[in-house]
Amino acid sequence: MTAETVPAAPAEPGADDCAEQLRERFPALFAGPPRPLKLRIQADIQARAPGVFSKAALSAFLRRHTGRTGYLIALTRATHRVDLDGAEAGEISAEHRQAAVDELARRRALQTAREAEQQEHRRRRAELLRAFESSSLSPANFCALKGIGVHELQPLLDAARRERDERPRHEPRHEPRHDSRHAMRPDSRPPRRPGPDRRRG
Repeated sequence: MTAETVPAAPAEPGADDCAEQLRERFPALFAGPPRPLKLRIQADIQARAPGVFSKAALSAFLRRHTGRTGYLIALTRATHRVDLDGAEAGEISAEHRQAAVDELARRRALQTAREAEQQEHRRRRAELLRAFESSSLSPANFCALKGIGVHELQPLLDAARRERDERPRHEPRHEPRHDSRHAMRPDSRPPRRPGPDRRRG
């Protein structure tokens, strides 16, 4: 006896589907660069497009949309929020603007710290590669000396080689060439030019 296959329920539209439909239905607000949304915009969407968006999917989209860096930047620069038709719909409060400024500063600090950490890892991998290439130890003894697992060595070396190959190569500097025929020694003097002939005829 075979078990009957129960047809799967159709999946609810996700945040990406919401984004596409919102761009089509309300291009004045959702098509183009991010613009600060009118407060309680979700209720307006449901009123203008009843039954189109589930509450969960629309909430997920709005959380993602308003959390993007581009949206936060728009919130710090604009003076008013915008409704579904692109019209101004209330000033942006100083509290909301400052919250966006603080969040952007937090993200910049995290990005700076992340880049510094990545740079430090690259530096350590480069040092490890130089040490390995100049070492006469076996890989096992080299790993024991450096305090890393044998299985970790090759991936680290491969990454270091890739990073070394990706670094821009500086062109050698070419010094201007001087003609030795016209070069003067430090203690030499320029030749005297012949003066006028003072002999009388």
